[in-house]
Amino acid sequence: MGGSSKELSVVVPTYNEYQNIKALCNRLFKATNKAGLKAELLILDDESEGTPATRDIVDELKADYPIRLHVRGKAEGRGLSSAVLLGFSKAKYDTILCMDADLQHEPESVPAVALPVLEKKADFSVGSRNVPGGGVAAWALHRKIISAGATLLAWPLSGSSDPMSGFFCTTKEVLARGEGKINPIGFKIGLEIMVRSRCKTIKDVPIMFQDRAAGESKLSTKQNFLYLMQLASLYSDKYPVGSVVSFGIIVVLLVFLLKMLSSLL
Repeated sequence: MGGSSKELSVVVPTYNEYQNIKALCNRLFKATNKAGLKAELLILDDESEGTPATRDIVDELKADYPIRLHVRGKAEGRGLSSAVLLGFSKAKYDTILCMDADLQHEPESVPAVALPVLEKKADFSVGSRNVPGGGVAAWALHRKIISAGATLLAWPLSGSSDPMSGFFCTTKEVLARGEGKINPIGFKIGLEIMVRSRCKTIKDVPIMFQDRAAGESKLSTKQNFLYLMQLASLYSDKYPVGSVVSFGIIVVLLVFLLKMLSSLL
């Protein structure tokens, strides 16, 4: 891979997270300007009671920043993964980065996470909590165990230390390799792209995962179930049928683990 780019589209899916947008925008462009990047911010908002406030804040920020808003009505669809893919399709630049709006992903880390892809040293880069220099804010023990178990299940699919991360960067060219195969259902769209687009070079970049600043968590029991279904589909796509049997055994063990933990809470 040769050459490099300085243009970056940052896509942020939101749902009733208007409280964070101004801080995210200010911090993001301060970081990208310092890094010499030409960036845009695209907010992909699933319509909610916070949408009017989101629209007002973005309109205000447009005077100073290259920020855009697309509000997705219920008829257009719902869900994090499909929102991210829609945002990528509307992105201005070839290099595309996804991050959360709740400030758990620090905007100051955007240039570092994007750098391997911008420098064409990787097909895909991941903001990872699980490499030296990375980490999480104060999490309860049960949350750490659940996260570690879910990460272990996905590791063979990508080789990334944090395959469930929602803080990632790739290109439209790489995304196109998975066209027609990428499943927009579920929460782990980064993992979906890594597998379906057959990413050959994946680079983990250390990040600190912060506590949620404001807004509503998108995680639910249903999403945990969809995650397991997503993993089964990805394993069957990447590996022979025999591997799916082994994966099924692991899933059963994880389910027992989750039940044990829930009984302790």
